[in-house]
Amino acid sequence: MVRKLMSGVRRMHGRTVEGVPRWAVIAAYAASLTVLPSCAWRIALGFGAPIGPFTGDVDDMRGDVPAWMPMWGYTILLSVLSEALAFLAVGLVSRWGEVFPRWVPLLRGRRVPTLAAVVPAGVGAAVLTLGTLTMALTFDEFTAPDGGTVHLEGWRLGLFVASYGPLLFWGPLLAVATVAYYLRRTRAPLPQT
Repeated sequence: MVRKLMSGVRRMHGRTVEGVPRWAVIAAYAASLTVLPSCAWRIALGFGAPIGPFTGDVDDMRGDVPAWMPMWGYTILLSVLSEALAFLAVGLVSRWGEVFPRWVPLLRGRRVPTLAAVVPAGVGAAVLTLGTLTMALTFDEFTAPDGGTVHLEGWRLGLFVASYGPLLFWGPLLAVATVAYYLRRTRAPLPQT
């Protein structure tokens, strides 16, 4: 069973590069998973689950979402985009983060420049860390349709904290994986062709 699971993970994520420390692999995969609870919460809310600050009509929480887009579609799109960005952390420990995959036109098979991965990942880690820490100060405040402030309470607050709390680790875990990637790539000899 475990062997089948690991085989599936390898097919989906690619092979882990030799020489990557176990702690870096754990950090990269954990960074990609920190987003999942908030995605599930957001999607459930978009489908009208009474878990958010507003228990009325889903249209009450539309905010700046265009009228032509259904709320559930917006939440799914936002969640898929969030998870896709988080999944890029896996590239810091996988083969596709070192050599462009064959499906990438013009670049296939070429070595990924170290800074092309490190700079966006480092900036992302800094922005995520600062952003989540800043937002943690007012994490339970939502703007009501009338412009007032609404706070979560009781079980809704607990569910929200359980769903969004892991995001506090996204930035630091990405930073750890980025530093490991940088150190490995700058210390490793170029492969023989």
